[in-house]
Amino acid sequence: MEQDQVTDLLDAFAAGDRNALDRLMPVVYAELRQIAHRELQRERRDHTLSTTDVVHEAYLKLLDHGPVPPGEHVRFFAIASTAVRRALMEHARRRDTAKRGGGQRPVTLDEEIAAADSDHTLLALDDALTRLAELDVRLARVVECRYFGGLTEDETAAALGVTSRTVRRDWVKAKAWLFRELHGVTP
Repeated sequence: MEQDQVTDLLDAFAAGDRNALDRLMPVVYAELRQIAHRELQRERRDHTLSTTDVVHEAYLKLLDHGPVPPGEHVRFFAIASTAVRRALMEHARRRDTAKRGGGQRPVTLDEEIAAADSDHTLLALDDALTRLAELDVRLARVVECRYFGGLTEDETAAALGVTSRTVRRDWVKAKAWLFRELHGVTP
């Protein structure tokens, strides 16, 4: 992927060129597919969304997001991570509402999320992330970038405008907070 081309197109989009995002998609499509595919790997096997579906949903959410701040292309992927998260959450909410209704269950933030209960897991994680964002937006953004976007510490740092050390520290804090929140453990 041509990073300068991505940056130029994002800058054009930020300047108000709505067509720049259409020109950007073919350039970043493979990377967005990787993000979506990684997320779908965590889902149960009979998940009804395909990688392409998630990419298209994320694209629509990116259109709704509006201009991306000028600068490094990594910020785009941080925003795309949020869009993928939202697409998966909306799908999980629709399935959960149709099948079982609400209800909270304990979950983990590990890579080995229980596939059989992934809708509840995603919904519980999303609710917890929303609460975390109310307390500390940056911690929630670190989780979105690292967990949903698959960004490295350095990429997350660049996307959020902080150091890699800060991302490492925030990642540890966020995981600890989410564990307590998701498992009902009091400090």
